[in-house]
Amino acid sequence: MICLKCGFEQDDGGAVCAACGVIFAKIRERQGEDQTISPPNDPRQTDRRSTFQTLLFPLPAEPQPVAIAARALLLVVLALWSTGFLLASVDSNAAGRSFMHLVNLPFHEAGHIIFSPLGRFMQVLGGTLGQLIMPAVCLAVLLLRTRDAFGAAVAQWWLAESFMDIAPYVNDARALNLVLLGGVTGREVSDYHDWEYLLRTLGLLRMDHALAYLAQATGIALMTAALLWAAANVWLQFKIYRAIR
Repeated sequence: MICLKCGFEQDDGGAVCAACGVIFAKIRERQGEDQTISPPNDPRQTDRRSTFQTLLFPLPAEPQPVAIAARALLLVVLALWSTGFLLASVDSNAAGRSFMHLVNLPFHEAGHIIFSPLGRFMQVLGGTLGQLIMPAVCLAVLLLRTRDAFGAAVAQWWLAESFMDIAPYVNDARALNLVLLGGVTGREVSDYHDWEYLLRTLGLLRMDHALAYLAQATGIALMTAALLWAAANVWLQFKIYRAIR
């Protein structure tokens, strides 16, 4: 139950609030009711949502104003940063020239090593898988393990950016103009360009542009959804904080 006076959430059955010391019986008597009343307009007391909704938009027991403000600030920064990714074309390689490319690169290279026992094709594909799996794992852990929906939304934003980071690489499979790790292009070193090798092996080299735009579109959709998801959680936390104060 939640104390009407201070909003502190605690186990049912107590006679006195563990936080502010108010006697629940006096509140009941004053309110003319036979049960502890929650603060008015507190969304937590009328929560009849599905498990899926509860997972994506959890209702915090005690929202902290500093945490809400910090998340709101991070959301603004991400939203402003996102405009450069969302409005950029695949040909511009905006994601590949951003700071986030340096974040993705270690996981890309680690993916090559991790998947190398599975053969040449999976070793090459492992680079792309590595930079997608890492943010996906963070998303799953934050959402399912720690129940931090805002953190999960940020991880989804990272996953979206990683898709956008891949798109120019796929798009370059035939042109081979991108400067790769080591300062060379795919034209200069045979089988050095991951996506030229992958698509050529699959017989899909002519579809490089279509697949690149698909990766870009996936990134745009995931990034937009992540920002909306994060914003909804910040607003919900602020709404609860305002209701219990």
